[in-house]
Parts: sequence; structure tokens; C-alpha cells
Amino acid sequence: MPSEKIISRKENGIGWLILNNPERHNAISLEMWHAALEVMQDFRADKSVRVMVMTGAGAKAFASGADISKFKDERQEAEAVAHYQATTQKAYDALLGMQIPTVAMIRGYCIGGGTAVAVCCDIRICTENAKFGVPAARLGLGYGMNRAKPLVDLIGPAYAKEMFFTGRQFTAQEAEKMGLVNRVVPDDKLESTVEELARTIAENAPLTVKCAKLVVGEVLKDPANRDLAAAERAVKACFESADYKEGQAAFMEKRKPKFIGA
Repeated sequence: MPSEKIISRKENGIGWLILNNPERHNAISLEMWHAALEVMQDFRADKSVRVMVMTGAGAKAFASGADISKFKDERQEAEAVAHYQATTQKAYDALLGMQIPTVAMIRGYCIGGGTAVAVCCDIRICTENAKFGVPAARLGLGYGMNRAKPLVDLIGPAYAKEMFFTGRQFTAQEAEKMGLVNRVVPDDKLESTVEELARTIAENAPLTVKCAKLVVGEVLKDPANRDLAAAERAVKACFESADYKEGQAAFMEKRKPKFIGA
């Protein structure tokens, strides 16, 4: 692991990716992006990992965005900026491209790059005191298509414009209203809620879950760009799998199915 500021673990089919920079509200540096890429690659290669949960260490933040203290080194000269942008885009693409479901477990601040990371996850669960925002307009930063599109796709152009134009922080209740988060829960219920959700997903048929993620992703594309053949292959793989037979047998025998992902 190239950074101590990223923690990963695997348990019960769940891969945990933890941003470990609590003294800076889990602000994300370039070295952390590199480490996160390694973790996601490891999860992708491990068939025992059926769902990934991403969260921040400590009680105050999921992620407060980019580590501004590193800007002089990482985002000052043109070459450094280009390298930073390429690395972060690779990380965002990796997160968006995870074949397994991804869940953002959000406590406290989820600002800037933190919001961008959470938006790239499939599901977002947050505490009642969570705060969201994109303060680019307060920093003079530009948000390009690659960063803006996932947010616009999720909450729509009107709410996205409000977030971009104002740069203000939005409450958890506002985030839930505009569809930025799936659910708001009390602080002391966050971990148990997310763990129950992740376990439920991990115990379901992996091929079916992956198929659902792929198909929903294709639905979001312009019709001309949809890979209908890939969707059909995913559906066919489900019907031809041992898990399909196991699911039917378990239903008839009134027992819990044991899916193997094949």
C-alpha cells in the first residue's frame, strides 16, 4: 500500500475502502488516489468481494475534498496539474466502472471531491449531520464534463446548477430531497444500516447483481451508445448459471440460497 492514509479490509463478502486522513477531514491527496486505485484493482480481482463500501475515518467527515495543503506540490505547474487530473480521473473512472455494487457510508462533511466520490458510488447512506457541497466557485476551480455529468445524472440539472453556482453546503435533509443520498439515518445507526445493506447485497446472486448494475448503466446512456449485446449476454449468463438453479431449489426447499457467482 503506497499510503497509510488509505485502509482496506475484506470481510463477509464486503470490501472496505477507508479514507484515513481524519486530521484533515479526510481530504484526498494524490498519494491517496494512487492507493485507492490499488485497492479497487485488488477488489476487482477478488471474486470473494461482492460489494464495496467506501467511507472516511473518524467521526467528522467522509471526505472534505482535495487536500488543498498539497496544491503547491500537486496542482501548481501545468505538468503537475495534468498529472493530477489524469490520476484523479483514472480513480473516478475506476470507481464508476466497478462491476460490483459500491456504497458510500457518509458521516459529517462530504464536500467537493468528497461529493464527487460519493456520487460515483451506486448507493449513498448518510447521517443526519452530513453536509454536502461543491465549493469550486469559492476556489476558482473549474468542473469539467467528467466531473459534472455524474452529479447531473443523479440529481438533475436544476439542483446541480444550484450546487455549482452557490458553492454552499447542503444539509442531509436537502440532499435526500434532491436524490443525492438514498437514505438519512441517525449517527449511531449508520454502520449497522450500511453493514446490513452490504450483507444483503453480498448474499444475493452475484451475476444477477452485476447484470442489474450493467443494465441500469446502459439505460442511463443515450440510446445510440447503449451496448444492448452486453446487456443480453449478462442476462443470458444469469439463466445459464448454477446460481439460477440454486435459487430455484432454495425457494422450493424453503431455505436460504448459497450463491457462488457462477
